Amino acid sequence: MSIKENAVVPPRLNFRWRVVDIVVASVLGVAVALIFVAFNLGWSGIKAPFEAVLPGFQGLLEPVWYIGGVLGALVIRKPGAAIYVETVAALVSALVGNQWGGFSTIEAGLVQGLGAEIIFLLFAYRVWNLPVTLLAGATAGIFGAVNSIIFWSPGASWGFITVYVGAQIIGGALIAGLLVWFAVKGLAATGALNRFAVGRSLGVRV
Repeated sequence: MSIKENAVVPPRLNFRWRVVDIVVASVLGVAVALIFVAFNLGWSGIKAPFEAVLPGFQGLLEPVWYIGGVLGALVIRKPGAAIYVETVAALVSALVGNQWGGFSTIEAGLVQGLGAEIIFLLFAYRVWNLPVTLLAGATAGIFGAVNSIIFWSPGASWGFITVYVGAQIIGGALIAGLLVWFAVKGLAATGALNRFAVGRSLGVRV
């Protein structure tokens, strides 16, 4: 599938955020935060078998924490949406409390959202198809992996880093990319996103 396939390119793009964009992006951030909270609670048990297989392989699952950025971008389709939704989700997760601390959680959310945002920016916020979504998820994985290594695994072996980053890229493409793509597609099919470009164009495609 080519990068441009199924792309929706409106003749005139309006990048100004509406009130409804802010409200919906905020609601998405809170909803994603609830997923984060549940995932945080079970993380120790979830990652254990993956670490047992190969240290660093737990990175395959960590992109669950990156879904907000790709989701926000696909729904809102405005500059900053990926960073906004992912950071709001991280902020709410930090306020609820988790094992990593408030600042670390918010900082990580900002970096992960930036990873997805950069890809949509590179395509000038004009291309909203599956290949670009997969690339955004994978790039969020790279940003998240590097951020985690710097703050949580300094001095890690190159073997660990290779496995961890590779797992994050694959997990990012599949979880933050493919899974979110189908979630948005399903949501748009219900008519819930008709006030957004994604709802009008998705029915069959994003």
